[in-house]
Amino acid sequence: MEPELKIDEQIDTLLNGHKIIQNPKKFMFGIDAVLLSYFASSEIRKNDTVIDLGTGTGIIPLLLETSSNARNIFALEIQNESADMAKRSVEINNLQEKIKIIQGDIKTVSENFEKYSFNAVTSNPPYMINEHGKQNPNDAKKIARHEILCNLEDVISAAEYLLKPNGRFFMIHRPFRLSEIFGLLQKYKMEPKRMQLVYPFIDKEPNIVLIEARKNANPRLTIEKPLFVYDQPGIYTQEINQIYNSFKIN
Repeated sequence: MEPELKIDEQIDTLLNGHKIIQNPKKFMFGIDAVLLSYFASSEIRKNDTVIDLGTGTGIIPLLLETSSNARNIFALEIQNESADMAKRSVEINNLQEKIKIIQGDIKTVSENFEKYSFNAVTSNPPYMINEHGKQNPNDAKKIARHEILCNLEDVISAAEYLLKPNGRFFMIHRPFRLSEIFGLLQKYKMEPKRMQLVYPFIDKEPNIVLIEARKNANPRLTIEKPLFVYDQPGIYTQEINQIYNSFKIN
């Protein structure tokens, strides 16, 4: 039985079979969430406890539930409407015992979680500083894309607070902020260990970077081979299709 939806909401089915409630007039998940989930899933160990910061409507927990060995997945979201959709998505998939959605602020994670209580943290934070770029007048989209309610340091500081020693932090962001990202990671005792640049086309500059950092680790950064999204406009590369297909349940 399908749940009762609110105005403009819809239910979409993910490749792993899970359903997600979204509102196309507010915000829909994109390829970033898929890439981050794939990047993180193989490094999440059996029985790890994971938290997703700024989860939106819960796409990353729903993907990680089948693609990783996580024991429990928590998710923090400040926007009431998004957190509500995420909670209802968890319920329609009967995942309440494994995925916990918490409405709260990244800047005050200590109000909801104990220090050093997670093995892994994921985050797809807002990419743009508040004054940068063309801002969407739709508040939900604007908040998701611009540093209005939290900034990069808030996210990395929260990750440091939440992670156990040697815990892993997985983040997706924009390459033009790499210098700032590396500086903040080291400020909060997290060492970049793995990085992958994502290019929209083979002849374009990268517009996405995936980063894994480890708390209290020694310096050593592995650069993974570049990932190209499109062969031509609207046509994914074989690599991207393989990533999407990796979430399918046989």
